[in-house]
Amino acid sequence: MLKIILANMQRPIQIELSQIAIIAALPPILFSSTRLRLLKSVDWSTLVFFAALFILMASVWKTGFMQHWVNDLHIDLTSVPAIMILSAILSQLISNVPLVALYLPMLANPDVQSLMALAAGSTIAGNFLILGAASNVIIIQNAEKRGATLGFFEFARIGIPLGFFNLLIYWAWFCYMYS
Repeated sequence: MLKIILANMQRPIQIELSQIAIIAALPPILFSSTRLRLLKSVDWSTLVFFAALFILMASVWKTGFMQHWVNDLHIDLTSVPAIMILSAILSQLISNVPLVALYLPMLANPDVQSLMALAAGSTIAGNFLILGAASNVIIIQNAEKRGATLGFFEFARIGIPLGFFNLLIYWAWFCYMYS
């Protein structure tokens, strides 16, 4: 809310989203009588998992490995079809959140259409396979703690047709909106 107010007042103060999250978390951590129980209930392994994914993706980008690999493909990665298809496919290998972290720097000055394509492709990536979205992994991990399982092929049997159907819907929407 403060960020929105400052932006509307055209104040030069910049508050990052990470700073907002820390500020929001401080009152219960500092002043709650149940702060230890609260801190113990945090899924630290998932937080470390995400932090490690972002560190890995930053490392991949800084080494130039990704840029070299992309240049060898000779594909215009900034076109909407390429963004949608590659983000849906590559998310199956590294999950959608790290994929977005890698793809955004390749879109030097992205327009709204490119960002929408990246959001669409990376979001529906979680429909295809379990690894397509980190949230799938987290949910299945929590289900297994409670004795329920969802296998890779069971997920894929429904997910792959659903993912292709969703991709076609997004494709039709893009053709309608941007033609």
